[in-house]
Parts: sequence; structure tokens; C-alpha cells
Amino acid sequence: MGREVSSGEWSNAQRQQYREKVRQNLDVFERMLAVTSFDPGRFMTGMEMEFSLVGEDLEPAFRNAEVLEAIGDESFVHELARFNIEVNVNPRSLERDGLLTLKKDVWEALAGARTAAASVGTRLAMIGILPTILSHHVTDPGWMSAPKRYSALNDAIMRARGEDMFIDISGPSGERVTMYADSIGPEAACTSMQLHLQVAPADFAAYWNAAQALAGPQLALAANSPFFAGKMLWHETRIPLFTQATDTRSIEYVNQGVRARVDFGDRWITSIFDLFEDNVRYFPALLPELGDEDPVAVLESGQPPELAELRLHNGTIYRWNRPIYDTGGGKPHLRVENRTLPAGPTVTDVLANAAFYYGLLVHLANEDRPVWTQMSFSAANTNFRHGARDGMSARLYWPGYSSIAPDELTLRHLLPLAEQGLARLGVDRTVRDTYLQVIEGRAISRQNGASWQIDTVYALEESGLDRAHALRRMLELYLDLSEAGDPVHTWEVPRL
Repeated sequence: MGREVSSGEWSNAQRQQYREKVRQNLDVFERMLAVTSFDPGRFMTGMEMEFSLVGEDLEPAFRNAEVLEAIGDESFVHELARFNIEVNVNPRSLERDGLLTLKKDVWEALAGARTAAASVGTRLAMIGILPTILSHHVTDPGWMSAPKRYSALNDAIMRARGEDMFIDISGPSGERVTMYADSIGPEAACTSMQLHLQVAPADFAAYWNAAQALAGPQLALAANSPFFAGKMLWHETRIPLFTQATDTRSIEYVNQGVRARVDFGDRWITSIFDLFEDNVRYFPALLPELGDEDPVAVLESGQPPELAELRLHNGTIYRWNRPIYDTGGGKPHLRVENRTLPAGPTVTDVLANAAFYYGLLVHLANEDRPVWTQMSFSAANTNFRHGARDGMSARLYWPGYSSIAPDELTLRHLLPLAEQGLARLGVDRTVRDTYLQVIEGRAISRQNGASWQIDTVYALEESGLDRAHALRRMLELYLDLSEAGDPVHTWEVPRL
């Protein structure tokens, strides 16, 4: 969830100084966009994946410190809750067989991590929301990971809100969860994967707009989070749960239209500067940690400034497609960070989701008549909500098709575009076929992680199990299938 902070308490003077420093960072960033040479990256990609830890009882295992010590690999790090960890995959090009080597690296890393986790009595669960998580797992004392940044962020969000979090999510089937929490703990139930793509400044707006347009179909195809607190809710419950669990606004501020820190957005953009400018204009600082850098002096010396305050502030604003400024190798660079996808179900599914996303993103961002010029932003936002709520059963808007199901849109239109985009990236034909056939199989079968979970729980309940036991048995089957690695569209629903 970002870099460590030195304190959880800041004075009013420090907060004012931080605001001034962030504005200075923004001014420097604007200058850089006009005159600085950014590293275009040639489609360099990166990936982060989050996991839940489960014990032998299939409940959340609050042992991430022990698991990380057993893993002994710096690419695996803490996440918000003691039952979460994250792995950061080294950036790379996808040219030629890059996706296959990426799969090999991820598979080997996870194999080692699973062995290490087993040595302390836990398993890694690649799933959007662990179906055995109950409200007490994210509200009782002791749920939070040790690093100070988590308690600092929690305290800052709760101070800004001024009252307990209220979670209220209703699913299409009529089931509902309502609960109060005195922390951001419910957010920890959500585990995701983040995909990064490095792009040149002049191209950023096109890639971000394309990612926004894709968010609805992307979620509908990859949904994997249908259960929370024992209830069947949205196919991708992670979206409303994360949104509500980090909302700094009281009800009165919501009614006034104050912007949420977790948000899809409100318009197509013309520059990355639009997003950073909105950050500074609309969002108070949560972690006003000041650094020593003079960004003006650094820029004028010919070096890329870190802009630490602007980057830290950006890290506390949770757009589903987030702009990233970073430096490396003596040059600054920009990335689109896609945060819409859930974790899992398998490494194959994860890589297929990545291939589908990158291929579509590259194609749509380079079309002569971009898709975002043919649809309103509100239509993209509605697609995002419907894809998250209804998964494969959603109805989506797409130019030329009006209202269309995700499977039909994928088979008739999106898969060929993804193939063209991957070809443009220089991905080998056999590699393109390998991963896009997984997406095709998912669309033909209309089975993703969420639908398999729902159908399996229904089957187990029909056999006589109550909901709690059905969820445990479903998770047991899920973990075995996930570790075996066959893509989710091939999984069989138990017939009992």
C-alpha cells in the first residue's frame, strides 16, 4: 500500500507546509511535462498480486509476518491485514515470449511461497474476497499488519470521516450485508492484482481513457469476489466494499457531492496533469509526510526530482485506473496503473487477464477514432458498475452494439482487437493464442471465478449443507483447483 511513514501524527504547521510542498511539486511536474525527456519505456509492464492467508480451518490466518519470514524473498511484502501479503513482479517487456517467461517466473515464485506458507500452517488464496471472512475478522483488535503506514493511514481516514464506517451492500439476489466498523479493516478483505504500463507523456491520456472504457467488460469477465460476511453480493463485491471501507466522507458530505477518494472518475482527460491537478484541488492530505528535496533545484540541475509529496498524496487517492509518476535509471517515467481486477483464480487466468487487457489497451489507445469519442463517460461508469455487480450476466453499452452481454461483446468484437494489440506489442503468435484462448473459453462457457463460486455454493446447499459449511467446502475445492492451475472456465461444478 505504499512507502513507510515516520510518524502517525502531524502538526497543523506540518500539514500547511505539506500542502504548499505538494503544490510546488505540481508546478514542477507541469514544467517537466513541457520540457523534460521522459522514458517512454517501450511498453514496459509491471504487476502486483495480493493474497489472503488461510489456516487449516479455512478461515483467515493472521500470520503474515511469519509467512514472509519463511518466504525470505523481498518481492513478497506486507499488506494491510495480518492475513494479507503481496508480491511485486519485476517490470519487463511483453515482446516475443515475454508473457510465457512472466508466467514461469510467477509460477516459480508462488511455488516457493506456498511451500513456505505451508511450513507455518497456512495456504495462499488467490481470490478477490476470501469467502470465509466474517465481520469480526476485519473489526476485532489485532487485524492490522505491523508497518506503521497502515495504522497512520487508518487513523487519518477515520479522523477525516469523523465517525464509524458504514458498510451496506445489496446483491442482485436480494442478500445484503450491513455493518459498522471503527477502522478501515473491511478493506483488507479485498485482494486484487494491479497491472502497470509505462507510456510517454503525450500518450498517457489515450491510454488512461482506453483503460476507463475497458473497465466494465474487464470486470465482468474476470469477476471473482461474490461472497462477503457469509452473503452472496455482487459478482465483484470487492468494488463496493473497497469504496465504502475507505470513504472519508460523512453522509452530509456525500449528499453535498464531495468527491470520494475511491472513484471511477467524472470525465475523459486530455493530459495526465488533469488527474494530478484534481488530486491537489479536491483531496486533503491524509499522510502529510514532508521530505527534504527541493524539486526546483533538482530539476534545474538536470536531474529528475522525486516529487515525494505529490506521489505520496497520489497514493492515498484510489482511482481504479491511477496515474503514476516515478523515476529510475536517471529518468522520470509515467505509468497507467490498472487496479480493477481481483486476484486469481489461477496463474493462467491472471496472465490471460493481463494479455487481454494489454492487447485491448494498446489497440484502443491507437485507433483513429478512439472508443471514448463514441461513448459518454457516464456510460463507461455505468458499465463499470454493472460489470462489477452482475459479472457475466451484465448488460453493457458499447459503440455499435448498444446493450450487449460481456461474453458476446468479447467474442464478437474485443478478442480480435486484443489480438491486434498484442501483435502491435510484438507478442509471438503462439503466445497470443495461448492466453486469448483462455479468455475465449471463459466467454463461451460464461464461467468465471465468481460464477463458479456461486454455482458451487448453490450445489452444496442443495445437497444439504448450510451456508457456512458450503462456503468452507467451496473454498477447499477452489484452493485445490487454483493450485493445480487449470483455468477457471474448465472447472467443474460439483454435482452432488
